[in-house]
Amino acid sequence: MKIAVVGATGLVGGVMLQVLEERGFGQAEVLAAASAKSVGKRVPFAGRELTVMSVEQAIAAKPDYAVFSAGASASRQYAPLFAEVGCTVIDNSSAWRKDADKPLVVPEINLDVVKDDDRIIANPNCSTIQMVLALSGLHKAYEIRRLVISTYQSITGTGIKAVRQLQEEEAYHATLVAEQGPDAPTLLADMGEHSQAYPYQIFRNLFPHGGDFQEDGYTTEEQKLVDETRKILRAPDIAITATVARVPVVGGHSEAVNAEFHKPFEMNEVRDILSATPGLILYDDPSQLRYPMPILSEHRDEVFVGRVRRDLSQANTLNMWVVADNLRKGAATNAIEILQGLIEKRR
Repeated sequence: MKIAVVGATGLVGGVMLQVLEERGFGQAEVLAAASAKSVGKRVPFAGRELTVMSVEQAIAAKPDYAVFSAGASASRQYAPLFAEVGCTVIDNSSAWRKDADKPLVVPEINLDVVKDDDRIIANPNCSTIQMVLALSGLHKAYEIRRLVISTYQSITGTGIKAVRQLQEEEAYHATLVAEQGPDAPTLLADMGEHSQAYPYQIFRNLFPHGGDFQEDGYTTEEQKLVDETRKILRAPDIAITATVARVPVVGGHSEAVNAEFHKPFEMNEVRDILSATPGLILYDDPSQLRYPMPILSEHRDEVFVGRVRRDLSQANTLNMWVVADNLRKGAATNAIEILQGLIEKRR
């Protein structure tokens, strides 16, 4: 078994290597590939170090599988080249998700859509993965009619530059407090040069902006929730609207989901379905202040669901709060689970 990790020096690529080791691939031949500026660097894997090679070198090595987290443009350029040498690509970017000929997969839900001759498989957006996993069993039982979604997305979804921005802003504010006391300004207008991943400071702030704005006023991150949910659940008629916010959180993404169903439901049945969903933890006991939070999901593979309650304003409608580590189940873990599923399916 020969597996290439393309984008191995990035945040998600590093987690992909970690999950590969955790899932029993420590003895496999793993190739770490990245852009030209990273070639020659060394990355840890399974008690040893891998020397980063170019993407072209990885293609020449003809791996059995390649997991990509290198961005959409790199995926469009290189994924077909891997496919040409017989490699199956599992791509974490947005490059192939809307392509009708490319499977978009959450293994617990729809691994069956992958055909033996598929060579490029899309990994969904992080926010989509955790939400559809929480909704998949309920959709089978009650048929979703409409979704209203608000996301509170971790800065790690933007990458290492965003993490550095928050760290630098936190450090700068600490300096101001040391110099000026507790009345030091929260707005860091005079910070000067720093790693600017966002158009505004993220420290002690949030903004309703994820992805790029479209002509209709929605962002590409919001549009992904619409398109990908319909494709994964095989339900093109679900009405979906979403608002994405970026928050100064490292541990994971949170979502407030309002789901209206065609069929009535009982709350005990809803809880039973959620409890039986593979990869999901029902973490919901308001009397004990038990509800999902990003700090609890960090470094975990499960999706956590809580605050499950009937919407009292509308029939057949449910509210829930969904949290997951966006670097793991929202990206790396889902990709490696696809890999595991394909290996088992093709034996």
